[in-house]
Formats: sequence, C-alpha cells, structure tokens
Amino acid sequence: MSDLTPEASADDSDNARPYSVSELAFALKSTLEDRYGFVRLRGELSKVTFHSNGHVYLSLKDERAVIDGVVWKGSVRNLSVRPEQGLEVVVTGRITTYPQGSRYQIVIESMTAAGVGALLAQLERLKARLATEGLFEAARKSPLPAYPRVVGVITSPTGAVIRDILHRIRDRWPCQVLVWPVVVQGDAAAAQVAAAVRGFDALEPGGAVPRPDVVIVARGGGSVEDLWPFNDEALVRTVAASRIPLISAVGHETDTTLIDFVSDRRAPTPTAAAEFATPVLSELRAGLADLSGRMHRMGGRLVEDRRGRLEVLGRSLARVPDQVELAEQRLGLARNRLGAALTRNVGVHETRLARVGGRLRPGLLHRPRELQTERLNGLFVRLGPALSRGLARSTERLESLGARLKSADPSAPLNRGFARVHHADGRLVREGASLQPGDPVQLVFADIERGAVIEPAAARPRQGDLF
Repeated sequence: MSDLTPEASADDSDNARPYSVSELAFALKSTLEDRYGFVRLRGELSKVTFHSNGHVYLSLKDERAVIDGVVWKGSVRNLSVRPEQGLEVVVTGRITTYPQGSRYQIVIESMTAAGVGALLAQLERLKARLATEGLFEAARKSPLPAYPRVVGVITSPTGAVIRDILHRIRDRWPCQVLVWPVVVQGDAAAAQVAAAVRGFDALEPGGAVPRPDVVIVARGGGSVEDLWPFNDEALVRTVAASRIPLISAVGHETDTTLIDFVSDRRAPTPTAAAEFATPVLSELRAGLADLSGRMHRMGGRLVEDRRGRLEVLGRSLARVPDQVELAEQRLGLARNRLGAALTRNVGVHETRLARVGGRLRPGLLHRPRELQTERLNGLFVRLGPALSRGLARSTERLESLGARLKSADPSAPLNRGFARVHHADGRLVREGASLQPGDPVQLVFADIERGAVIEPAAARPRQGDLF
C-alpha cells in the first residue's frame, strides 16, 4: 500500500495516513485481481438468473460461505453445462470487486459439472422438462422410408464408426451416402451436430445436392462426459424439429442420451443404425424370386384346374354330329308341316273370300249414291227460294249504296260547271276568309287545273245604285 498518496499530510503524533474511499476501494480491487487472477472454485449453484442482456448472474455456496458470480454474455456459449439451481459445479475465473458496493465476485469463464452424479441430476431435470413438453411422444415420430435413395450420416469423418456404417450400407443396400463431418466430443460438438441436422433438413428435393431420405447421427461409446454434447437442449430441440426421419446411434447399447428420446428411431450401435435405415437387397431379390415362382405355380395350377373342369363339361356334352342330325330331322319335320299348313290356310281364305264376294252386288254400290242425290235435291228445294230472296235484297242494298256514293263524289259538281279551290300546298279552301290578297291558289275544273292569285275585293254597290 506504499504507493497510495494521502489526501493531507499526517499529524506528527499519528503514524496512520488517511486515504480517500476510492483510493482504498480500487487498491483492494487491484490487489484481488492480481492475487486471484485465476482461481478454480467448487460449489453448489444458487440464485441462477438469466438476464435479458444475455449475462448470467448466480451464487456459489458450500456449507459455510457464499460468493456471487457472473458469466458474461460472450462466455455463456462456452460453458460445458447449463447453470441450474442446485447443480454442483467446478468453475474457473477471476476474483474482482464492485467498488460502488464494497462487494467481491467471481467472473466465471468456464463451468463443468462436479462429478458424474451432478451431470446425471441435471440430465434428469432436463429430461423431465422436455417430456412435459411432449417431445418424447411416439405420435410425433415419423416412420423410416422402406427404400431410401439417399442416406445422410452425421459423424466424425475419421474412425471406425463411419467405416462400419458405409461398409454395412454397401453390403445391404447400395445407395448414395452423404456424410456431414462433425466433431462428436467436446464443447463444439453439440453446435456442429445441430448445424448438420439443420443443413440436411434445409436441402430441397431435386436440388444440386440430393436431400437425404433418412439421417443417421452416430458416434462410438464413451463416458458420460464424452457423450454429454448429445444431451444439449438446443441439439435435442433441433433433432425434434427435423422433417427428415432421423436415427440416433450414439454410444454403445447401454448408453443413453436425450437425442435418443426425440429421434424417430434409436439404434444400439452405428452398425445397427445402418441396418435400420436400409433393407437387404439380396433378401428383396430372393423375396421377389419367391413371389414370382409362387405366382407361376399358382397360374399353372389354375390352368390345370380350368382344363380339368372343361374336360368334365366336354364329356357331359353330346357329340356334334348327333346334334346336327337331330337338328336336320327337326327341320325336315317342320318343313313338311309348314307346306301342308300353308295349303290349308290358302283354302280357308279362298272359302271366306268366295262367301264374302257372293254377297257383293252392283246395286249395293249405286244405292248410297242415289240416297245422297235425293238428300241434295231436297235441300235445294227447301233452300232455293230463301237464297233468291236474300240475293234480291243484297242487290237492292248495293244499288242504293252506289247511288249514295255517286252523290258524295266531290268531282260530280265539276261536271256541272263548278270548280274546287285549293291552297298552294294542296289543302282544300273551305272558307274564303282564310284567303288573303296575293295568296296563290289552284283552281280544279272538270277537265283541267289552273293557278290564280287572290285580288282585293271590289266595293260592293249599295242598294239602289244603278249598274
């Protein structure tokens, strides 16, 4: 602390020098950070809070003490385990202080579970939460394709796992295999496997890269810590959301991870996953050959059965010549009966015709005509006078109408020296008052038409004037 400078000179009788609060607080902060710049702590997590800004605030405690801690946003993704209440962990970080509140805390940079028991406890809690959401339900799982054309494999590109899968698929069902290389252990494994699942799922059918019909996620066996990336919650949800049927083949038969519960099929080994994903081509060929043989045998038996039944029916039928002779005999009998019947029929009709013709005489035809003539003469006698009288009356009416028509003829007075006066437009002049001096008129005589102009009227002589 010798580098600290007091605010004022010390009294001669007092060896203690006063410092400012800030000087002391930051001096303590510097000392702690220098002395405990790298520490590892083991304890139980409590008061875990995921802040909206991405930081995680928590406390580490044991049976006698508690220390606050913080995981900055950039370090959260690097944690091996998800911070949870009650989880026992080992953290690595540095000690620092918060001068404004006289508090110290650990800034955590890495976190691992303290032992297998802690990991399993955390696994069970996550498993229960995902089961409550229905991600493990059998109803949401998709069936595997019976005859896949493309198989996708997500695993390490090196090692026995990929060799076993490829060898098994080649022996059973030669098809196209797409390998998406990833790391299958360590902090980066979960993110890479999730990215591979999403990558296969994003491929479109008919694209440049063929879309797998089924996907296998595989790795060999290992400890709980080795297989822990396959318990990552983000990876589990990605597998659950995959539209492509997915087979989980992580670890040996006794190993279990969370993606086993959300995948569409769990295989005890990677080799078994290859067997689940593909049929056996040789078995299919043998099955087809067996079905073909059975079909031919059934067809042969069916033909033989029909042939036997036809032979039995043929034996029960009469011989064809016998049938023809019988038909000829029946035809001859019918021909003989038909000739005699026609002869009898002609005789019967001749007899009936002679009987009817004997009753027909010329008088029978003339009698109806005479009766009609008598009726016509009687009608003429009764109707003749009435017709004559009607005709005479009609003639008189016609003559009367003709005389009236002649008297109404407007041209008749013209023959007696009269003339009709018409306006220039052809209208008949009915009153002289309608004409004015200078108006043109048309005079119609019996034999000719003449134009004229109305002149002013001359003065009418008074009575007693001499002409």
